[in-house]
Amino acid sequence: MKKQYVRLLALCLAGGLLLLSSLSLHPDAAEAKPSQKATWFWDTPQIKDSADDILSFAGSQGVNVLYLQMNRDVRPEYYRSFIRQAGVQGIEVHVLGGAPNWALESERHRLETFIQWTAEYQASAAPNERFTGIHVDIEPHVLAEWKTNQSSVVKQWQASVRYLVDEAHKLNLPIGSDMTFWLHTYQLPDQSMSISRWMIKQFDQVVIMAYRDQADNIYNLAATELKEADELGKEALIAVETKSSNEGAYITFFEEGTSYMEEQLSKVCTKAEKHPSFSGFAIHDYRYWKELHDSDR
Repeated sequence: MKKQYVRLLALCLAGGLLLLSSLSLHPDAAEAKPSQKATWFWDTPQIKDSADDILSFAGSQGVNVLYLQMNRDVRPEYYRSFIRQAGVQGIEVHVLGGAPNWALESERHRLETFIQWTAEYQASAAPNERFTGIHVDIEPHVLAEWKTNQSSVVKQWQASVRYLVDEAHKLNLPIGSDMTFWLHTYQLPDQSMSISRWMIKQFDQVVIMAYRDQADNIYNLAATELKEADELGKEALIAVETKSSNEGAYITFFEEGTSYMEEQLSKVCTKAEKHPSFSGFAIHDYRYWKELHDSDR
């Protein structure tokens, strides 16, 4: 998706305050494009009784996109009410789904169920109650098959992505995907390009999971995928982690807290804003972010 814009990068944070950081001019500039600040919300049943609290926290943190998991046990009227309330606050809600095995041909039925549910929901909801995007999290590199038959897994993953993108666009919805920061180090089975470049090419937006707790490291991990997104004219968000990690304290902001996180994100913004693809940040995830925020008090 090629962009013509005066780019307004508006959600870079310092000391917990929203700042207007910069304007990046483009020769074909036509309009201002606000930055995004997103978070994942996996525990969907909470929207039944805690919508006000969820949206209050999201609004206080400058969130303007929520990835809300599809849960068939939550009745559509709760989604409708939540999305309607979110819209009043200027928060978009994208339907969220995914698991590592969504990459596999044998699990196609899970993708079909996800798309069918979304289509039926959209058809039954009023315009101000509909999802404004689809977001998927598919990480097959954690599957045993990734080590034993990577080529086959990648080909199946490609087929799953083609299906999801085609179906999303039939619903007139943009579709974004999470992406590990090292995916550019792997090539497609035919060696024609990196897996990351192919994925970025398919999706309307990617979220680069650059899980580190220091600005230079965050930016450096995301830089290659940002450059690929620049070249392809796609949007890219940079994601960070707030959940405790057994991989090491450097992975997450769990030890440092949210004020330090916002300071580092402001520094990342300064480094990343040179990329036309850079469209903001995503914080993983709502539950752990809020717990960390509350513990800072």
